[in-house]
Amino acid sequence: MSMGNQRRPQAVMLSKRANVFYLEHVRVLQKDDRVVYMTQSSNPVEQIVNIPDKNTAFILLGKGSSITDAAVRMLAESNVIIGFTGSGGSPMHGIVDPVFITPQDEYRPTEYMQNWVRFWLDEDARLSAAKDFLRYRIELSQAFYPKISEFELPGALTDDFSFAIDKCANVTELLTAEARYAKQLYALHANASAIKFSRTPGEVSGDEKNRRANSFLDHGNYIAYGYAAAALHVLGINYAFPVLHGKTRRGALVFDVADLVKDWLIMPAAFDAARRKVKDQAFRATVIERAIQYEVLDILIPFLKSVSSKYI
Repeated sequence: MSMGNQRRPQAVMLSKRANVFYLEHVRVLQKDDRVVYMTQSSNPVEQIVNIPDKNTAFILLGKGSSITDAAVRMLAESNVIIGFTGSGGSPMHGIVDPVFITPQDEYRPTEYMQNWVRFWLDEDARLSAAKDFLRYRIELSQAFYPKISEFELPGALTDDFSFAIDKCANVTELLTAEARYAKQLYALHANASAIKFSRTPGEVSGDEKNRRANSFLDHGNYIAYGYAAAALHVLGINYAFPVLHGKTRRGALVFDVADLVKDWLIMPAAFDAARRKVKDQAFRATVIERAIQYEVLDILIPFLKSVSSKYI
């Protein structure tokens, strides 16, 4: 029976939405007032799958996928972000350059973007905000590592990073301190997983476990970018106003926000999946399940609200 005359359900608040989709080799379209995707399965019973758009935060479309204008319009009405990726969930046109289409809604809140611009134009305030991002990153990792990892973060590691953040006089120094911290964190996971690891996004050569770890990190990071884009979108904050990443890089604020969750949401799962040689789909499922369990959007949105108003 057609659903065209039935009343559409009310959308779930974005921060509480339960669904995230990564789709490959499908056609996404509107059918009977629903958003569905059609697989290439030879079994017609399994060919059409419903997407609960009112309870979906974002959709990543991978290799061999297409979407109709009617489906895009309906997803926009439900405030669903659409991302385009390469095979397996990695970016299509660059290593860390997310490509997202956000719903064009004139009723986005304005206060957070206006506040963001006011402090962003002040170099000292922008540096202070950048330090807040990194401190919150440590705080989140300390809170979640005991829940999802086989080991807690060494106090010396986080203490050294916190001390370095306090001493930094500019963003370049912050990025140097961050890179050193990330390298040490990678080493901890590599040693625990018995992987001879070198972080090379898009790695296609070398040791099998190293390739798997890099591949999972790439795929998982793109999911983190999706959550970051969704959090910024719901607040109406433009992606072009970063506090850490290069001010000329498209979507740089997405990277800043995603970094808040990569260390504890993506990294432990990626190394564990590489060690156990699980499939890509199982890895993505683990990441998304944890993101829902620990309410990633509810973590990111209040923090962004607080930063937007702290320095004005």
